[in-house]
Amino acid sequence: MLHLPTVQGNLADYKDAGFPILYICTDEEDRADRYIGSIVGRAKAYEWNGANGVVDFKTKVSKGNGDETLTAALSRFKMSSELNRALLVIKDADKQLDDHEWNGECEKVTALLKEIARNIRRGKSDATVIIVSSEIHIPKPLEKLVTILELDLPDAKEIRDIINGFIQETGISEIPGKFLDDMTIAFKGITESEIKDLLGLSVSRDGELTEKALQLILDQKQQLILKAGILEMIPLKESMADIGGLENLKDWLQKKAKVFKNMRAAEKFGVTMPKGVLIAGVPGCGKSLTAKAAGKLFDVPLLRLDMGRLMGKYVGESEENMRKAIRLAEAISPCVLWVDELEKAFAGIGGGGGAEVTTRLFGAFLTWMQEKKSAAFVVATANDIMKLPPELLRKGRFDEIFYVPLPAADERRKIFEIHLNKRRRKDAAEIDIDELVEKTEGYSGADIEGVVGESVENVFVSEKGKLTTDDILDCINNTHSLSEIMKEPLEEMTKLYEERKFKKA
Repeated sequence: MLHLPTVQGNLADYKDAGFPILYICTDEEDRADRYIGSIVGRAKAYEWNGANGVVDFKTKVSKGNGDETLTAALSRFKMSSELNRALLVIKDADKQLDDHEWNGECEKVTALLKEIARNIRRGKSDATVIIVSSEIHIPKPLEKLVTILELDLPDAKEIRDIINGFIQETGISEIPGKFLDDMTIAFKGITESEIKDLLGLSVSRDGELTEKALQLILDQKQQLILKAGILEMIPLKESMADIGGLENLKDWLQKKAKVFKNMRAAEKFGVTMPKGVLIAGVPGCGKSLTAKAAGKLFDVPLLRLDMGRLMGKYVGESEENMRKAIRLAEAISPCVLWVDELEKAFAGIGGGGGAEVTTRLFGAFLTWMQEKKSAAFVVATANDIMKLPPELLRKGRFDEIFYVPLPAADERRKIFEIHLNKRRRKDAAEIDIDELVEKTEGYSGADIEGVVGESVENVFVSEKGKLTTDDILDCINNTHSLSEIMKEPLEEMTKLYEERKFKKA
């Protein structure tokens, strides 16, 4: 399940309906406390946390031994009437609720919570237990008794209120509307406390809120990625100018980038938020390079999803990692999410055994692609589209599917120009590119880059000092092109792409 019920607007309803155990998944305990406090009213409310044992939820004043264990506290509440018409908030209980490594403490806590929940359901106790944790750990015996609620990160309206409230509190200058819009979008995916910290840091450095604050926000988002360890943030080095050919794909991405850079205006105008693109075709012809360049074009963080990082050793861990990756991408959005070699990521769909996990991961990814509303633009690349499940190619998943063939003559010319100017600009003018283009029919972009790189290295080693056409031709003569090495698979792929009428990049 990708979309959980949220705390906002649901907490009071679930409490009033008599749900025995509510589980709030969040990193923001202070915000969770505010929402819980709003439903307490005049009722008694207790809190157990690892640092102080049982305290009064509202005042945080100790209600017993400061070192009282959760087991001891639950035993006391179960045996007394203290919990009747009351709320019990449990924090710092990850270890006591993690049944992956079942221990005596977890077993006791689970049994006590189960008994308290059953008493609530039987009407013997009018109470609600609320567990607050940044991770979901629910022992199997409690699954039917627990309802998970997610505390959403601040939305656009809340972020604007936080920024405006900070400006009023500190007495700094008002900021222009466009800059406020940019900051609001940039702060998406960051907690309330982190927003306030970054606003304070920005003002302490510059005296006012300036454009430099946007870089601080990006740095903070990079911290989120590093801590999670599921996604990888790719540096924005490559640009569209580094891609030879693929003009249709580049023009299409330019249009989507304009929508991304003017998100609020586009949505007001009625433009649907772009979902993503699938780029399929011949290896070494610019698919990955295009994904990298898209991040710079859109001027947003570029995240790479490595399916290998999602696989966990415990039952359900891989699916939870997929949910985390998706939540993280949505939190970091606007961003570009690059899924490389998609056909390998979802190999074995529909098979038994270990493939069942992959099938569930694929289902979760598919549902998200179909339903997503966030500004996380997916760039998926695939070498062999024949290995992809047909469900992924249906309308509604990606905005468009492009096929990248081997580069034509004019594209090979552009690729040679890019790599020659990048490595030996002063020699490039005297190179006979027409002859090189003629000799490299059937070569991929990677083949051409390799040929130029090798010839430059040879000239350096031989101390000739100058790169010539003959130096490059020597390397071409010693290179087997991709069309030679993969002749039959390439012909088969080309036929399939043309039959399915995919757009040519």
